[in-house]
This record gives sequence, structure tokens and C-alpha cells, in this order.
Amino acid sequence: MENTIVRKTKDFNPGNCPVVYFMNIIGGKWKPSIIHMIRTDRNRYSILLKNITEISKQTLTNQLRELEADGILERIIYAEIPPRVEYKITPYGSTLIPIIDSMYQWGKQNSTSDNKGYCDEK
Repeated sequence: MENTIVRKTKDFNPGNCPVVYFMNIIGGKWKPSIIHMIRTDRNRYSILLKNITEISKQTLTNQLRELEADGILERIIYAEIPPRVEYKITPYGSTLIPIIDSMYQWGKQNSTSDNKGYCDEK
């Protein structure tokens, strides 16, 4: 059985708006956090799942698959026992890093919480 990714909003872009296109790619609750964590070397499924305690296994899997399908992430499988899988940001995905950094800084400056979160540097 083939796993196919079905997204309701992937091709929805009224008025051919660049912002809507952008949000279709990295919009949602978890994708910006996942991208930020992978770029700070938290690039394995188990590490992501451990750090983002509120996300379910299925949701994390789906988000990673969507980011991979969109060319934002690359999934690297190492031929080891046990098998090891890591994610890395593609050159195309790295064009999002300045945006993710801006989102991080804005959130840090405007958050009312003094507590460290899972997106903070390791």
C-alpha cells in the first residue's frame, strides 16, 4: 500500500497570492518549529518527538512527509543496524531560514513567558 499525502490546502490559492502559496508550504502549527529544530541539529525523528511533547507521532510523521514532498527537507537513511534516519534542510528549504529566524526573534521579543521552550537553542 502506497502512502500518499493528501492536503486540503496544497493547491488552494485564491487570487494567486504569494502569501497563500507560502502558507500552504510551511503554514500550520508545527512546520516552522520543525524547520527551526532541524536547522539547530535536532534532526532525528525521536529527538523531534521528544522535544515537541505536544505533537503526536502521526502528526509529526505527516508534517515531515509534507516538508519532504515540498522539497524543504531531505530524508537521509543510513544503512546501519538499527537503521538511522536524519532530516536536513535542502538548499531550497534554506531560503526559508531568514523567515524562520525572524519569526523566532519576533516571538522571543513579544512573548510574555520567561520560560524556555522547545524551540530555544539546545
